[in-house]
Amino acid sequence: MIFHKLFLISQEVILPDDALRVKNNNREYYSRGIQTKFDYHFTTGQVFHDIEVGFRYHSDEEDRFQWFDDFRMENGVMQLTSSGMPGTESNRISGADAVSAHLLYKLKIDKLTLTPGLRYENVELTRENFGTSDVTREGTNLNITENNFDQFIPGIGANYKFNNNFSAFVGLHKGFAPAGFVENQNPEESLNFEIGTRFDYKGLSGEIIGFYNDYSNMLGSDLAALGGVDGNLDLFNAGEVDVKGIEFQVTYDLLKNTQHSLPINFNYTYTDTEFKTAFSSLVGIWGDVEVGDDLPYIPKHQFNLGVGYGFERFEFNLNTRYRDEFRTQAGVGSIPLENKVESLFLVDASVSYQLNSQLKLSTNVINLFDNEYLVARVPAGLRPGHPFGIYAGFHLKF
Repeated sequence: MIFHKLFLISQEVILPDDALRVKNNNREYYSRGIQTKFDYHFTTGQVFHDIEVGFRYHSDEEDRFQWFDDFRMENGVMQLTSSGMPGTESNRISGADAVSAHLLYKLKIDKLTLTPGLRYENVELTRENFGTSDVTREGTNLNITENNFDQFIPGIGANYKFNNNFSAFVGLHKGFAPAGFVENQNPEESLNFEIGTRFDYKGLSGEIIGFYNDYSNMLGSDLAALGGVDGNLDLFNAGEVDVKGIEFQVTYDLLKNTQHSLPINFNYTYTDTEFKTAFSSLVGIWGDVEVGDDLPYIPKHQFNLGVGYGFERFEFNLNTRYRDEFRTQAGVGSIPLENKVESLFLVDASVSYQLNSQLKLSTNVINLFDNEYLVARVPAGLRPGHPFGIYAGFHLKF
């Protein structure tokens, strides 16, 4: 929505004609495709082999035919003052045809499992922009943009099971995302590494994972929800970015081996980000980026702590959530107030009862103490989080 200036007369706000502009986001979508997978496993001596081959074809399309209508406000009611013509704001058809195939090989030797794989992606993008003056789509000012991307995406993972209670794993994979319709755009590419362990000792189970993602080129989007100027979803190159951190998760049942259960679970994530390339962007969350800046909208610390109780058909869960403060525009150091979303701590609860083998009743309470908190500053200013809410339902099995 676009608001024009207000007129104040005798302390009463009166909006003139066409003061309130409402965009009709008229769009149509379709998608179709086919996919298949073949799997074959066999053994040679003490070695287990598993070969998987897959193929997928996917096609989708978005048809935008949009316009603005203008209104005035009378006693809190919108009154139409000017009707827009369909197609005069956005008038284009965008589509993509994608073919992908993958080969995955699992090799298990004693306690060691190796899983190398290779994926192929071919994406063809086409956009037909008829322009805002050709609402009948006769093609008088038709502009066609085409992009094509081919990519081989390798990866490998390894897992070593020391015993039934302890294992370690490592993985190295290439990341890929196709670029958009803008010329001279590079696709998003990254090298992703993780290493960790899983354990289960006397009822205490969990995992610890360290991760490192090295983006040789990250893509940004001119999306309205991200503070984009035009909100047209066009992508742009954001350069090199490093994302690294650690994840920790643990679960333990205090009443294990009894008729009751009292599970406690805790998970924590630390994330550190850094731009390795400087650039300027009109998109709100990026702005003027310098080398060393943090990525916006990524908190450094997050954790969840939950406790539950179960007995026969009854189950109750209480969950707490913490999210660290984060910046809404790329930068480094202390976060300016105008670019900050404060930290939050919320409590949720749920209760369920299994009436019989087919029917289960459940109730969920979101934000139990009705805390007020922010989640974003785009689009169009501060955005509040979910207030206190109760949701009830049932699960039925046939």
